[in-house]
Amino acid sequence: MTEVWWVRRDARLSDNPALLRAQASGPAAAVFAWVPALHFWSGRRVAHLARVLWSLDQDTGGRLGIKRAPAADAVLAAAREHDAPVVWAAREFSPAGIVEQESVREALESDGRALRLEGSPYAVEPGTITKADGTEYKVFTPFRNAWRQHGWDAAAETADATAFVPTASDVGLDLYAAHGDTTDPVTPRREFREDRVLADAGAFIDSALGDYDATRDLPAADGTSNLSVPLAFGQIHPRTVLGWAAHDPSASARVFESEIAWRDFHADVLWNYPSARRESIKPVLSQDAWNTGKEADAAFVAWREGLTGYPLVDAGMRELAATGTMHNRVRMVVASFLIKDLHLPWQRGADYFRRTLLDYDHAQNQLNWQWVAGTGRDASPFFRVFNPTTQLQKFDAEREYVRRWLPDLDTPAYPAPIVDHAVERAVTLDTLRLSRP
Repeated sequence: MTEVWWVRRDARLSDNPALLRAQASGPAAAVFAWVPALHFWSGRRVAHLARVLWSLDQDTGGRLGIKRAPAADAVLAAAREHDAPVVWAAREFSPAGIVEQESVREALESDGRALRLEGSPYAVEPGTITKADGTEYKVFTPFRNAWRQHGWDAAAETADATAFVPTASDVGLDLYAAHGDTTDPVTPRREFREDRVLADAGAFIDSALGDYDATRDLPAADGTSNLSVPLAFGQIHPRTVLGWAAHDPSASARVFESEIAWRDFHADVLWNYPSARRESIKPVLSQDAWNTGKEADAAFVAWREGLTGYPLVDAGMRELAATGTMHNRVRMVVASFLIKDLHLPWQRGADYFRRTLLDYDHAQNQLNWQWVAGTGRDASPFFRVFNPTTQLQKFDAEREYVRRWLPDLDTPAYPAPIVDHAVERAVTLDTLRLSRP
């Protein structure tokens, strides 16, 4: 009997419970629904998706089926092709993910088949960590403490790369799609092969994890794990990395664990408050407090293009444009600048990041923006305004990072500041004061 593995955010053979269940009765079929336009994917993310799927196809012996159709149609077609009674998939918890998996469930059940969900993209699934009274945690630190106490499953074994049957595809992935020039200027290209992702993650744990707490906020240093992209595409499970980090007794290892806990916390928040994908959980300003009109649009363009006259902001936005990623510390600075110096709503910045980030994750993007805006769960208070000049002095004192992305920095071509930070900070605090009852 052949069963089907529906590939979602788990494009890997290692530590994949849904795939293991699909292979429990013998060789499995694998299918991926190619609908990036439905989720407003950028060209860069589509190109990286093609590389990730090419890698998975190679790892399965060329047997991955990629179908250009909504998930319900693609998965049902694969199930019919193999007369599979059951389709296995990882459970999703975002609003869009839930709608998608329910549409697949309905399509399969109407055809006499079943969808079974096993595992998820998280170390601990949303909704699992609750207070004694069964309600969700609204503050991160007690959530993290309960998350650590709860723990997570050990990494599952690696699936059998030979135990796949071929599934028909209508999307071709060739060597050029994986390795060729896809107008992505990143050099070297982000790693997309599962074995290399695992090797790079292991190297980070073995060599750089001990310095993580000291270097993770320095954008010029290679002090982060660089796992955000493979986590977003599901080429590594957070549980795998947590298992490796558990053997390191250092304080830096616990800080690294906390960053993964934030990922689970934000997923939990969005699961409990699905409206947070567009709406502030706790609004701090009225809608008419934000700038609008041509001047606001011009300010947004200057921010987007890295032409604000504040080097750390501009370097971050140009890094994003060139690579699809941005250092985490800099993300907070550019977000604060948009919201509290330019007085534009967080949703506008979140939408641009959604269209631009290579490591885009819905819960992380929306809730991190809400954290900066002071509107989310356990968010930075709205009156905390990042000073882009002092942030530069503190975290890039030698200007190594900003010079990397701003070749015009010390030339007459570099723009003057488009706003006075001190003035705009005062406006933000006055607006907040006047908005309070």
